[in-house]
Amino acid sequence: MNLTATRPLLVPTGNPTPVEKAAVEGIADGFDPETFLWITFHRPDGGARVWYAWTAGGAPLGDQIDDQALAAGLNAADWFHIGDRHCQHTTRGRIEIQAYALRPVQADVLSGVRGTDDRLAVIMRVIDRAAAELGQTPRPGCPRWLGVGPALLARRTP
Repeated sequence: MNLTATRPLLVPTGNPTPVEKAAVEGIADGFDPETFLWITFHRPDGGARVWYAWTAGGAPLGDQIDDQALAAGLNAADWFHIGDRHCQHTTRGRIEIQAYALRPVQADVLSGVRGTDDRLAVIMRVIDRAAAELGQTPRPGCPRWLGVGPALLARRTP
């Protein structure tokens, strides 16, 4: 009897990256064009890993939105507020998916939608508390717009 594999075999490893990457690609296939996906894989040990993905046309549109938001002086409070308005939350087992429709996000950025003073105050309290816990002095002001495009999200420092 001759047994020949007709498909690639999955070999168990300690590296979840290939499986996560395949899952992200499959998830992205189920969303409309011009969507930004923030996908969190929750691990059994309590850790988590975040992947970003964009559907067709989403990456360049996301970069354009980020440029517009930064030029308008939008900050993290604005990012949370606008994002909440246009985010679809779903889960698949231990995978949490936040899908942001980018055209409505862009419309809010261009029309000057801003986060509330309450949201800004919450963000500043969190930053102050984290800085105190770490024995650091927080930078003044609210952090910049967090990003919906690959160029800004790839930057390490806000």
